[in-house]
Amino acid sequence: MSLLDLLNHLLNFVAPALVVGFLCALAGRVFGRRAAGAPALWIQGAVNFGVGVLVLLGGLVFSGRDGAMLTYAALVVACATSQWTVSKSWKK
Repeated sequence: MSLLDLLNHLLNFVAPALVVGFLCALAGRVFGRRAAGAPALWIQGAVNFGVGVLVLLGGLVFSGRDGAMLTYAALVVACATSQWTVSKSWKK
């Protein structure tokens, strides 16, 4: 496998975490109220992205393959929980 192929595989692996992470941050901004001291949108998205990548890696280790539906369900739940935590929504 060439370096370009490896990079393509890695980017395709983390793409769902990137999309879900930043969509959760955007949805939190649109549908939620801004709490005092909540970080900027890009920071919330970056934290959600990091959590999402960890969930995808855990799903890969647990199921032995990429793209399991259980992993994607866990990705959505983990990113939503991360967004709830990072945006300080429990303080409302």
